[in-house]
Amino acid sequence: MGAYLGRRQAMMLGAGAVGLTLGLRNATSGQVRSSGDATLRWAVDYGPATDPVLARRYELLVLEPHHPRPIAPLRGEGATLLGYVSLGEVEKSRPYFAALDTAGALGIANPDWPDARRADLRHPAWTAAVLDQIVPQILTLGYDGIFIDTMDNAEAMERQDPQGAKDMVAAGARLIAAVRARFPGMRIMLNRGYAMLDRVAPSIDYVLGESMASRWNFATRRYDLLSDSDWKWQADRLRAAKAINPKMVVTTLDYWDMADMKQVAALYARERAGGFAPYVSTLALDRLWPEPAG
Repeated sequence: MGAYLGRRQAMMLGAGAVGLTLGLRNATSGQVRSSGDATLRWAVDYGPATDPVLARRYELLVLEPHHPRPIAPLRGEGATLLGYVSLGEVEKSRPYFAALDTAGALGIANPDWPDARRADLRHPAWTAAVLDQIVPQILTLGYDGIFIDTMDNAEAMERQDPQGAKDMVAAGARLIAAVRARFPGMRIMLNRGYAMLDRVAPSIDYVLGESMASRWNFATRRYDLLSDSDWKWQADRLRAAKAINPKMVVTTLDYWDMADMKQVAALYARERAGGFAPYVSTLALDRLWPEPAG
């Protein structure tokens, strides 16, 4: 999610839109809501210098866990903090990359981000790394759970190589279920992953609809508003998942020029009107942007 720190931004898939792939603490303090998702204040910041005053305003905060900093000053009262983890691909800079490569758990490079290799979600070495190393390290830092990114890769891999990537989506769903079984008390947030969302909805606490109403267009190098049909395509899938797990909180992330406060406010209003918990930021996702007042 996002363009920096190795994130991938998952652009709109479906409704005729072509998707472009960019990007041990018990969590009982973060209360998952069964209704009223639109009132949740949440944000994401992958930068190394998160503003603690702004951070403490949010009830849910997604951060890059590998910045060398304490996170206690970023936690508001009763807030839930989640650490980013990419489960669909692995960047070469990650300390576990070499071992996974040697084990044969990594596939082809992401064409948009050649420093990352797609993970074979079926491979036991990848499952072991996630369960025994990656997630525990994030929880040890004091996070209440994880934010899972790049799981849309599973569907893309099956589509591109139906035989070689057979059952990749099902394997992704099994991996998330295994994470939930190993860490039953922690919070789990999933970015999109619509091909497996109906299967994993009972195992997650939050789902994110990224680029719901607006996105960064890499071809034109500007922010675009998306069509009503694009928005509805995601909204329908998010609501279907919510029907499976009514306690799951549905969040959205839109990208825009934050100097255009009128449009930013309109994006917040649209997502809340849909019943979702919104956040609006720039593509960089490297700082917190408060919602425009009024």
